[in-house]
Amino acid sequence: MPQILEEIDTLAEQQLVLPGYYSWEQFEAIESLVADAPGLRITYFDGWIEFMTLGEEHETIGRLLNFLLQLYFCEMAIEYIPVGSATRREQAKNVSFEPDESYYIGEKKEHPDLAVEVTITSGSTKKLAKYLRLRIPEVWFWKNNRLSVYRLRDDDYEQVSRSEFLPELDLELLSRCVLMPSRIEARTEFMKGIR
Repeated sequence: MPQILEEIDTLAEQQLVLPGYYSWEQFEAIESLVADAPGLRITYFDGWIEFMTLGEEHETIGRLLNFLLQLYFCEMAIEYIPVGSATRREQAKNVSFEPDESYYIGEKKEHPDLAVEVTITSGSTKKLAKYLRLRIPEVWFWKNNRLSVYRLRDDDYEQVSRSEFLPELDLELLSRCVLMPSRIEARTEFMKGIR
């Protein structure tokens, strides 16, 4: 029995998608049933419902990105409001989801300016459709140990080489520091690189 429990405890992210036949009311009913399930995210988009659990690697990368980004905001004297994975939800637009990290740059608005998605075993830039629905200006994806930046242009996202909110930020440096085994060394290297 202990071996089975160990295996359960070390599971990576898991994903289950229910096809697009669900109304907003059905989604809310399902959401209320799983509201107290720890570590479970539920997303709704045009009738599709997705359940996802988050593994340690996912959470570690997300928290490190957040830590280093907040260091950058403070060091560069950029006003920001971190709102993490606060649910973005609009029934009229048939969408409800949680970014891994998100930030208002400057002041609070209807939706965050910048969102970060960490992709370890599931998901892809197809998630941009959810962000487009809410017109989030910039979305970063962490996948295969690197960051990709997408900027909203008119009615679609375009991949760009730099953040338009943080044009001086060296994304290669940020990625390299996230992957360092020592958090202290990562912080030291990152601070040295941005000064």
